[in-house]
Amino acid sequence: MSQAGPHADASARPTGDDAVGADGTAAEESKSWRDVIGAYVGLTKPRVIELLLLTTVPVMFFAERGIPALGLVAATVVGGALSAGSASAYNCVYDRDIDEQMRRTRRRALPRHIVSPVSALVFATVLAVLSTVVLGLWVNWLSAGLSVLANAFYVFVYTMLLKRRTTQNIVWGGLAGCFPTLIGWTAVTGELAWTPVVLFLVVFFWTPPHTWALALRYREDYRNVDVPMLPVVRSASEVGRQIVVYSWVMVATSLLLWPVAGTSLVYPVAAAVLGAVFLVEAHRMWSRARRSDALNEINPMRLFHASNLYLSLLFVAVALDPLLGR
Repeated sequence: MSQAGPHADASARPTGDDAVGADGTAAEESKSWRDVIGAYVGLTKPRVIELLLLTTVPVMFFAERGIPALGLVAATVVGGALSAGSASAYNCVYDRDIDEQMRRTRRRALPRHIVSPVSALVFATVLAVLSTVVLGLWVNWLSAGLSVLANAFYVFVYTMLLKRRTTQNIVWGGLAGCFPTLIGWTAVTGELAWTPVVLFLVVFFWTPPHTWALALRYREDYRNVDVPMLPVVRSASEVGRQIVVYSWVMVATSLLLWPVAGTSLVYPVAAAVLGAVFLVEAHRMWSRARRSDALNEINPMRLFHASNLYLSLLFVAVALDPLLGR
């Protein structure tokens, strides 16, 4: 699985030169076991895992048309969390050079020199193997294979190929973060269908507005490390316009689930209300961006937080539809 979006680690730890001794080696004496454990947990980007699992479990409820077996849910959650954590840890290893220079990421484990790149790489690989075993043995091998594919796509396609080369990095790289909808469905049914594909596309079109809002907030960070996120190479007004376009497509796609999956009225009513609120926020940010390029005027984090709430509540509606719409 992949990130839907990165989050800052707000813990107050030494960074850069503060974490390195005079001889250029890591300041080992400053590490406690709590620092090390916290650093390894941080490599997995727990907030990203939470968001990914939020798009996995509700789909399981929808696929079951009720409450799925708790053991199956537990195995899918554990396997999915390990897979997402593995992808994030690989990302941290590869991006450690730019993470050390960016305000949002410089407090991660590798820039702080609490975990070595080799140790982080081993950790990521162990998580990948464990996730595959858990999903394969206790869920099914189709779900395990989709998880491996998502992990590989995030690492090799997004992180290594697209991120530092194109403004379309998060658009196509974000495909990895859409796989939890497929994994949740196949965990219950053992096969793919159009229903999870619609939800896959909802997450796909949600990812650019979500990520570009955050990238707009940290555009100077991305500019300083030559990562061509859209807000770095386009004006705030153009970013706002593209966010609005993707938002409209996202909302329209979300409503497709009603006829495709034959939901009750619970889901389309929730999707329509949530979509309308999100579109209002997207248009408001675009309007602010057209008037001013100043971040304090644009306030992109308002839309970023709104996007998290939108996706969370939409998938809650997915889970509740078969329960309340009987």
